[in-house]
Amino acid sequence: MTSNGQTISPEVLDSVVIRFCGDSGDGMQLAGGQFTATSAIFGNDIATFPDFPAEIRAPKGTTFGVSGFQLQFSSQEVYTPGDLVNAMFAMNPAGFKTNIDDVEIGGLVVVNEDEFTKGNLKKCGYPDNYNPLDDEMVTSQRQIVRVPMSRLTREAVADLEIGTKDADRCRNMFALGVAYWIYQRPLDATIRHIEDYYGSKKNLPTVVEANVRVLKAGYHFGETAELLAVRYQVPPAKLEPGRYRRIDGNSALALGFAAAAEKSGKGMVYASYPITPASDVLHAMARLKHIGVKTFQAEDEIAAVCAAIGASFAGDIGVTGTSGPGLCLKSEALGLAVIYELPLVVLDVQRAGPATGMPTKTEQADLLQAMFGRSGESPAIVLAPRSPADCFDIALEAVRLATTHMCPVVILSDASIGNGAEPWHLPDFDAIPDITIEHPTTIPDGDETFLAYKRDVETLARPWAIPGTPGLEHRIGGLEKAENTGAVSYDPENHERMIAARAEKVSRAQRSIPDLTAEGAQSGQALLLGWGSTYGAILTAMRRLNAAGMDIGCANLRHLNPFPQNLGEVLSRYETIIIPENNSGQLAMLIRSRFLVDAKSINRIQGRSFRVDELVSEIMEMLRSPKEATR
Repeated sequence: MTSNGQTISPEVLDSVVIRFCGDSGDGMQLAGGQFTATSAIFGNDIATFPDFPAEIRAPKGTTFGVSGFQLQFSSQEVYTPGDLVNAMFAMNPAGFKTNIDDVEIGGLVVVNEDEFTKGNLKKCGYPDNYNPLDDEMVTSQRQIVRVPMSRLTREAVADLEIGTKDADRCRNMFALGVAYWIYQRPLDATIRHIEDYYGSKKNLPTVVEANVRVLKAGYHFGETAELLAVRYQVPPAKLEPGRYRRIDGNSALALGFAAAAEKSGKGMVYASYPITPASDVLHAMARLKHIGVKTFQAEDEIAAVCAAIGASFAGDIGVTGTSGPGLCLKSEALGLAVIYELPLVVLDVQRAGPATGMPTKTEQADLLQAMFGRSGESPAIVLAPRSPADCFDIALEAVRLATTHMCPVVILSDASIGNGAEPWHLPDFDAIPDITIEHPTTIPDGDETFLAYKRDVETLARPWAIPGTPGLEHRIGGLEKAENTGAVSYDPENHERMIAARAEKVSRAQRSIPDLTAEGAQSGQALLLGWGSTYGAILTAMRRLNAAGMDIGCANLRHLNPFPQNLGEVLSRYETIIIPENNSGQLAMLIRSRFLVDAKSINRIQGRSFRVDELVSEIMEMLRSPKEATR
């Protein structure tokens, strides 16, 4: 209701893309996370994209120190964080400058005008005596709402025993309160979070009071200041009935690994060296020690993977986590696991490279490294989750395949999946199939001695004998093994047979992975084929193209080595195969060589995933007939 007593009628929207941006110390991840949690509780479908600065302590107020959080919340299913931003909350000029071009024309921009000082404008590269908030070219294109957030925040906590610096740390709550008012979100969940997080700590009741006051101040400011002529409402989505929680990809992986340990009845050892953006998996695993999960923070990447191999040798499930640069360092030890023929899971949360590259940005450039980045012929199974929630299932799948086929499994997640979040339909734990693992305890009938490399007829896996089992002593090491016995062998023919056996063992894993299923058109003009985090953009693009009358299907490869058995048959049903990737065309290279298909590539290597509108445009241009193209 406005000050003159008129009621503001809400405008109902199907979905909204909102972004919080500001300095890395402005609490944008917290504000975005709380808006996400509240929207999830409200019943919206959600997809998020947290965007962090690469430098740990970038100078305050500079463009390369900007932190952002983007969220799409909707009354329908969504698969991406959205393309153009409908509403942006900018805490300083740097956030405004680096993000304003992503806001749709006519979109809403709420800014903390107190921070648009000459000094701050100069820090982020604006010309002298220029303020974009006073530029008619800027203000005429979008709804710019100027709010003195810093001043109003300090006024809200003026009577508390809190300094100016600490008061300013609450500004993100003011912006969040305004956002809650605009989109008619309740404050309760965020207030509970503040009370639970700070209230449990000694001497912090003032912090609780300050943040709650500022949150309410932002909300009531929107109500009393008549910021907008209209408020917005996004109804709940019609999701499958059940219990849901918001989950990010890194947390889902940790829970998936823990579930795999429980379902297999084995111990779990997660050995890792902290590296962005995989570190949160280590943090999440460390919080699961009460259910028997063991974590080891190693001094380097090589020590981490060797510790995981040691855990597998001792009979536990060994898992190690890293990002692209760390996968390089682990490559020799990964080859050791190949020749040991022990189960090992290696998680790679990919980031933009090469070298340090852009450590907080996303990329899909490690596929060929996962496939071939080891000395000699060293095959490994390669998997890729397609979304944050799918990480739970892919962790279970990785442990199942590694222990069944006695070989390393590489999981290729990435920064957008690991940091992004979506609703997760909590599974029925009892309905998850057990992972059956058998350790030999005696020498099999018919054998005079224990044959450590005698293979299973079906899977070609060797027996997983736990050290210390009487009578099952065997030799282990990095030198080539003799068939059956595992003794050191320099025989050329034996080496070739062992190479072939290890490759065939990985190939036979194809028998236990599901067939590939295409969505949309089951045959016709084109198939959009992807892997990993491109799933959401590809699926959404396909649906738009189907709505335009085009016979297009899409498929996402969660199993990259070996490929699903029916992949060749699926490819044969379409006239054109188009492969969008966040790399230079690595899956396209594999598809071309394996199936002799003239697959077309659409590539983006910009530290972010595809925007749906860009993808739709490029696909339509690619599929235009030669006659149309010459018009």
